[in-house]
Amino acid sequence: MLPDTGIPTLTPGFAAVPPGHIATIVTSLEMLRPPPSRPGRPFPPGLALAPLERADPETYRSLYREVGAEWLWFSRLTLAEDALAAILFDRDVEIFALRQDGRNVGMLELDFRQPGTCELVFLGLTGDAVGTGIGRTLMNAAIGRAWARPIARFWVHTCTLDHPGALAFYRRSGFVPFAVHVEVAPDPRLDGTLPRHCAPHVPLLG
Repeated sequence: MLPDTGIPTLTPGFAAVPPGHIATIVTSLEMLRPPPSRPGRPFPPGLALAPLERADPETYRSLYREVGAEWLWFSRLTLAEDALAAILFDRDVEIFALRQDGRNVGMLELDFRQPGTCELVFLGLTGDAVGTGIGRTLMNAAIGRAWARPIARFWVHTCTLDHPGALAFYRRSGFVPFAVHVEVAPDPRLDGTLPRHCAPHVPLLG
């Protein structure tokens, strides 16, 4: 068993993934002190972080789909209504839409519910905003907001469903990997949670 997690350890070799499921390698990373600042240009005119304070679940899900459908984000879409509402209305959870001229181009979610810790739950951009340099500015904002509170640990996880540059981006930002897991879950494209055309880089079997 892996220490502190209770997650069974895989043995070397291949393991079959059940029909209708997807498998992904999840890397968890952390920073235990604020990193040296990395230059990032300010958000250009017309682009700003807008807090989603007490957002209703459907408004949140719409933003989540806009940013994450391309990368097969589905965890919040399958969460029960009351469980999602409990997150959205918790004052120790900060959620922002990155908006440009009235259109969502990114999102940021920080979770401070565990004392002394902040989890970078979601940080992402829509496809047309990737590669514009906005991601560095958004990450700088996330780091600044996280360490503005009295925390001792800032952590995040990414997986092989994410943008192929995500892991390197987090490492450049000051996060250090501390654990690797394999996650198997039902493919959200098969039950209509996400459209079948999402994430064409992930084979759709079933």
